[in-house]
Amino acid sequence: MRDTRESRLLLVLLVVIAFALITVDIRGGEDSPLDRPRQAAQSVFGPVENSVSGVVDPVGNAIDAVRDSGGRNSTISRLQRENEALKQQLGSKDVTRNRAAELDKLLKTAGVGQYAIKGAQVIAIGAAQGFSWTVTIDAGSKDGVTRDMTVIDGDGLVGRVTTVGPSTSTVLLANDPDFTVGTRMEGSMELGFATGQGNQPMRVQLLNGKATVHNGDRLVTFGSEAGKPFVPGVPVGKVVGVDPSGGNLTKTVQVQPFVGFTRLDIVGVVVQGPRTDPRDSVLPPKPTPSPKPKPKSTPTNKPGSTPTGGATPGTTVGTTENTTSNGKRG
Repeated sequence: MRDTRESRLLLVLLVVIAFALITVDIRGGEDSPLDRPRQAAQSVFGPVENSVSGVVDPVGNAIDAVRDSGGRNSTISRLQRENEALKQQLGSKDVTRNRAAELDKLLKTAGVGQYAIKGAQVIAIGAAQGFSWTVTIDAGSKDGVTRDMTVIDGDGLVGRVTTVGPSTSTVLLANDPDFTVGTRMEGSMELGFATGQGNQPMRVQLLNGKATVHNGDRLVTFGSEAGKPFVPGVPVGKVVGVDPSGGNLTKTVQVQPFVGFTRLDIVGVVVQGPRTDPRDSVLPPKPTPSPKPKPKSTPTNKPGSTPTGGATPGTTVGTTENTTSNGKRG
């Protein structure tokens, strides 16, 4: 539209009319003459506005989510780190509690047997050479550990030291097939030699083929001269089976070790043996057998009372024939 005098007058007229309508609407309030046209327009354009809003709102929400995603990711990461830290704290408390219990049990065993020990922790399983049953402990020559020293834990015999480094040592476990230790039966004092069989019970060959052995009988180490490789009195295991002798001069028994070789953690290296043989004193007390249930007592009849079944003395129970008053049978 060209800028003419008529167009300028029209524009001024429209502005004046607009100001007049605004003034009338403000002064009229709810009774404004423009309220009805406004409601009509709202009824016409309201559905269109809602539909457009329904389309536009998800886009706006997505934009807001993208804008806030950085803060949310940082919050999630922080919560995950805190959760992981709490898990580690709980786990470390459980591990510390278990190790404290193992150490306490080890010290009690060493105290009863009068063993001077150097505490150590299992830090590796298996040796670099071969597939033997061995573990590596974090104690070595700097700690006074030498080759062929006895290794124990709170339950009994773990093995013997085979290789020593400055700060670590290798221990051959008692269940290794190359492991052999002299044993003595609890009570009967019968001597034998125990050999490891991996995951199977140890095989013990008693020197006396006529020895009386029962399941549950326990064995300890016999000991060696100068306490190497084994000190006396260390619990080895209990008998779980007796092989038929077949007239042999020796008797073979199967012995379940007291030590769990697959869950070793805290152990003790016996750096000095006891002055006297502790014999069977290191063995834990035998479990008390549960009392046998008493047999139920049967009721007894007192003199003059009616016997069980309701029959009175002097009457015959179970007869099928009738008798007359004079004693003749009918």
